[in-house]
Amino acid sequence: MTTMAADPLTAPTGTASASEMRRHELAAFLRSRRERITPEQVGLVRGRRRRTPGLRREEVAQLSAVGVTWYTWLEQARDIQVSAQVLDALARALLLDPSERAHLFALSEAPDPAPGTECPSVTPALRTMLEQLDPIPACVQNSRYDVLAYNRTYSRLLCDLDALPPEDRNCLLLAFTHDEWRSSVVDLPEVTRMMAAKFRASMAGHLAEPAWKALLHRLETRSPEFREVWERHEVVDQRGRTKYIRNARVGLLHVEHTNLWLGPASGPRLVSYPPVDDETRARLERLHRIALATEPK
Repeated sequence: MTTMAADPLTAPTGTASASEMRRHELAAFLRSRRERITPEQVGLVRGRRRRTPGLRREEVAQLSAVGVTWYTWLEQARDIQVSAQVLDALARALLLDPSERAHLFALSEAPDPAPGTECPSVTPALRTMLEQLDPIPACVQNSRYDVLAYNRTYSRLLCDLDALPPEDRNCLLLAFTHDEWRSSVVDLPEVTRMMAAKFRASMAGHLAEPAWKALLHRLETRSPEFREVWERHEVVDQRGRTKYIRNARVGLLHVEHTNLWLGPASGPRLVSYPPVDDETRARLERLHRIALATEPK
């Protein structure tokens, strides 16, 4: 007869220590957060043979730059020491919101080194906000230029985003490698130079992270133009500005590029393109109607 190990959280009083109960609660919490995240949300390719719901353990370990064995022990409720720096990396890799982040540190009995840090995911409320901004093009991007969510007008602003696999929905990659995207950008050399400089400035805080290194490798492999710009070692901060976009369906658009930060200034942001003039507003309304008419069923 097989006997099941007692769950410390439901075991009779006195049979499990408070420390053991916290470890098991932490293990269950990490598993639940890992299983809710899709590979595409963190810039990974899903692949055909994936059976694990959400991310695999080794993917969380890779994204947070910790050992696979060590992370596995955490999910097995082993009695190991966890530093605040590692917990911070796990909170970011698992896209924890502020309440979840606080819970992670409380279970680990560790002080949060950045208690005001946001680790936002794309919530239903944020998606609703994107939809309500239509016909103003808008999307949510992280500091790596991954497009995490977008509204219908933005889906047709520079190219057909719906036609691209999620792992290719990265503005920097598209600006250097996608023909339709590049043809839509007025003053392309200046725009790509500024994007590469912003990417370099942002990457300074993520040099060891696999997702950042993988994107840099893709860019250097696929674009001689990017390699030349990257070697300049230019850095600039994230600032909005007026820009022109040459849309293949509705013509020239004059818009204001705006950023609304969803956390620290190096984190995710809501990017929108309000029209500068009435003609652009009318063209964006027409683009929105086109996007709705061609929306996948």
